[in-house]
Amino acid sequence: MVFSSNIFLFMFLPMVLMLYYNPFCRGRKFRNVLLLLASLFFYAWGEPLFVWLMIISIIAGWQAGLKITKADSPGERKLWLTLGTIFHLGMLFVFKYLTFAAAQLGLLLQKDFSAIHLALPIGISFFTFQLLSYLFDIYYGKASAQKNVLHVGLYISLFPQLIAGPIVRYADIEREILYRQETRQDFTNGMIRFSYGLAKKTLLANYLAIIAMQSRFMSDQEPLSIAAAWLGAVAYTLQIYFDFSGYSDMAIGLGQMFGFHFRENFNYPYISRSVTEFWRRWHISLSSWFRDYVYIPLGGSRCSRSRLALNLFIVWSLTGFWHGANWTFLLWGLIYFLLLILEKFTGFTDRLGILGHVYTMLAVIMAWVVFQFPSLEQSLSYLGMMWGLPGNPFFDELAAHFLASGWLVWLMGLIFSLPIYPWAAKHCPLWHSVAEPCLAAALFVLSVIATVAGNYNPFIYFNF
Repeated sequence: MVFSSNIFLFMFLPMVLMLYYNPFCRGRKFRNVLLLLASLFFYAWGEPLFVWLMIISIIAGWQAGLKITKADSPGERKLWLTLGTIFHLGMLFVFKYLTFAAAQLGLLLQKDFSAIHLALPIGISFFTFQLLSYLFDIYYGKASAQKNVLHVGLYISLFPQLIAGPIVRYADIEREILYRQETRQDFTNGMIRFSYGLAKKTLLANYLAIIAMQSRFMSDQEPLSIAAAWLGAVAYTLQIYFDFSGYSDMAIGLGQMFGFHFRENFNYPYISRSVTEFWRRWHISLSSWFRDYVYIPLGGSRCSRSRLALNLFIVWSLTGFWHGANWTFLLWGLIYFLLLILEKFTGFTDRLGILGHVYTMLAVIMAWVVFQFPSLEQSLSYLGMMWGLPGNPFFDELAAHFLASGWLVWLMGLIFSLPIYPWAAKHCPLWHSVAEPCLAAALFVLSVIATVAGNYNPFIYFNF
């Protein structure tokens, strides 16, 4: 079940809201149990078998957290943290990476391991990282272990952020599980935020996806013109931003509607003037997770240059493979490792000024080309088309079609990847009281029309 589907918008969400805010049962226990059951149903709708995997992971994390709290010595605390970490990473490896590892071993040994093929449970990377943050926060004293397994279950399975994040830290919503206060203002803000996210997905990402998919398909048939290749790459660059930031907006908005406050996950990353700045603005919950739980424990940047390079190599190798079991994801992560090393060791972006934005966007767009293709050969072939193969035309009918058929989407995509919202909120006196509610209502209606009429609807990050 996806947020931008008819069944979610017109059946699941209205039913949950009516039950949650019914005038007869308003207790915290009732509302928490209702949200837990609704979240499990939400996940089981698309993953009827793997919901049991998530429940097992929740129980294991709950028990490990209690053991860490009750341990009599630092050594015992570390032992239970280690066992909990191994269990959850082991589950992630088996279901996300075992098929890939078996295939690579088969190539090495020249044997057929194709029988080892496991389906990928949706959202396993996200709820695994949340369970790990739960254990780490308890171990480092940032939060207390929950004695009630239902509260741990609610934290992990909460449907707004279950499938594709943002990765919510346990320490951030520990008190809200038991003591949150739902307010009319939060509910209104949540509805507006949800409408923005829905519009990003249905009115921009879904249409940009058509151009991106057409360019990928056509590039496998014959070489694209330079313009068509660049338009396809830019379309994917905008698509993945509006797709994922749209999901994050919807998740944050839904959380507010139920009294939860999740941290921001995107901060206009395409205005960045360096790759370092880009990763402070893109998928903030993931980059901060690796920073706090991997990079800093390894020593961070307070070390020699060689150790700093090793720390960044480990972090970006893991970041690449976190997105999927494929060598192109590892290469994508290592591209950012090399760029970040270059920026940290030379500081050249400080001297580029506005050209830093050009450099960053070129790097990001080309990295997305590597990210989106299943093989390195396809990625290199497409990059070759972008930079001009011998005899490759600059412009052709396909490029003209991409521009003519989607000019309004291109324009809106470019405009709304800029910080228009903060500017409007600051300079328009009637923004919050009049303009924003009207805009959100109009976007919601248009999004619903697009949802009913559209065919393409999956979220990109469901795959990761």
